[in-house]
Amino acid sequence: MGEDEVGTVRTLIAYRAVMREAIARHNGRVVDSPGDNLLAEFATVVDAVESAVEIQQSLQERNAELSEGRRLEFRMGVNLGDVMVEGDHIFGDAVNIAARLEGLADPGGICVSAAVHDPVVSKLPLKWEPLGERTLKNIARRVHVYRACLRQGPSGGARATALRPIYRPSIAVLPFREVGVGTEHNYFAEGIVEDVVGALASLPDLFVISRNSTSRFERDPVDIVSVGRDLAVRYVLSGSVRRAGERIRIRSELADTETQRVLWTDRIEGRVDDLFELQDKLSEKVVTTIAPHIRQAEIHRALRQRPENMDAYDFMLRGLDLLYRLRRSEFDHAREMFEQSISLDPGYATPYALIAIWCSIRVGQGWSVDTRADYAEANRFAEGALERDPFDARALALSGHVRALLFHDYEGALALFDRAIAASPNSAVAWIRSSPTYSYIGDAAEAKRRAQIGVRLSPFDPHLFYAHSALGFAAYTGSDFEEAIRWGRKAMAENPNYTANLRFLCASLAAAGRLAEAREVGRVLLTVEPGFHVGPFCSTHAIKDPARRATFAEHLKLAELPE
Repeated sequence: MGEDEVGTVRTLIAYRAVMREAIARHNGRVVDSPGDNLLAEFATVVDAVESAVEIQQSLQERNAELSEGRRLEFRMGVNLGDVMVEGDHIFGDAVNIAARLEGLADPGGICVSAAVHDPVVSKLPLKWEPLGERTLKNIARRVHVYRACLRQGPSGGARATALRPIYRPSIAVLPFREVGVGTEHNYFAEGIVEDVVGALASLPDLFVISRNSTSRFERDPVDIVSVGRDLAVRYVLSGSVRRAGERIRIRSELADTETQRVLWTDRIEGRVDDLFELQDKLSEKVVTTIAPHIRQAEIHRALRQRPENMDAYDFMLRGLDLLYRLRRSEFDHAREMFEQSISLDPGYATPYALIAIWCSIRVGQGWSVDTRADYAEANRFAEGALERDPFDARALALSGHVRALLFHDYEGALALFDRAIAASPNSAVAWIRSSPTYSYIGDAAEAKRRAQIGVRLSPFDPHLFYAHSALGFAAYTGSDFEEAIRWGRKAMAENPNYTANLRFLCASLAAAGRLAEAREVGRVLLTVEPGFHVGPFCSTHAIKDPARRATFAEHLKLAELPE
């Protein structure tokens, strides 16, 4: 400050912007930033530590470009605990401990409490140095402290080791090339990348590399294999912008850095005076199309690997691929895949939630040999998922569905859905899975709205039959039987083995007076589920209103299904 006050303040502002961007990408919130300090809170400890490492890496790269006396290096402390909230601020011992841990860290380093270390040690490829129990100022109890082992960069400060998260495919968005425009006028391409990174960062299943880490690929043609190696990412999104008079064209391409295969390409055209609209259109396409393409690529990658080379995420993907085929042998094998995933990492929430769903599907398909035991197991695994990660959007949504479907705990289910969508507003799973619960309680309009949002967020999802079935159920709930038939037929064409859809399609056809068609679908249902009987099924169904359950049963009987 003594040598160059203006320059120092500019650097501090720029570094604080780097911090804010990384915190937002990792589902965090900046609480306060007095002076040269910054306080943030996160949804999970994994998010917090990943954000801290990314910040230190980004700042180290920036420091390397500055002279020795101009570098700003920050210490970081991370803690986990309950806080008191007053307006937008947080207080309490948990916050104070984080501040004291920061003081123990080296410049450019990170110190964490045992409460943070224990949940992340098996989830992040970082090495930790135990510093033992420490007495911290104004903290009554001693705290066990760990230091993240970060390798030294050229400026002498700590440089983060490359992160490769275990459970999320990783992606980098390279600077879009603006053809025929000088770098000083490249603001539109820069705006596109910023919007796209923000859109991808809202998807819970993706780990998105900081825009600051990809800026060095701005000028020269790049080799995606090198990008994948340098940034430790599996996927790269690149693109170009061309202008011709008043017209503008944006091309984008998603590629796999390991196979060098192009997974998706797209082109958007418009007028120069619609720049912001074009940016919004591209961001929306990115959210709705890239995630499904990446998930399919991840499944294909997992299927190519030998079981001894797979990790917990790969086993989860294999199980997910088998789960919704709804063929008995493959369905049973899906359970084995989820159990393998759990055995490799007992702290991974998603396979617990998927086993809970597996149990509910087994009951719904008529394959359960002990319904009571399957209900209890579904409950146990759903609770296990939330214990391991109370902010995992997929786990929250699947657990909510189990609460409503099997235990008729509608309020509890709705609370879980609200938490899932708050954690990840662009999670198609959260929106779609919440739809049937609103049909159970008789709110057809909200059920339809939620399923539609889910379809819009993931229009190429390979499991769209579930969303279309939910739309059919919502239409049946609202007595719009022709629309229910349309969605039910669509879902049946996509997956003829899904009995929940067959039942509501059958009932919708009967309610519409199309009895011959209802009986035909009824025969298909009995082929898939030979032991189905209307009375026992409808008496325990999740539809809340007894009168609506009775009407549902009458519609099924009209299709000549056995009582």
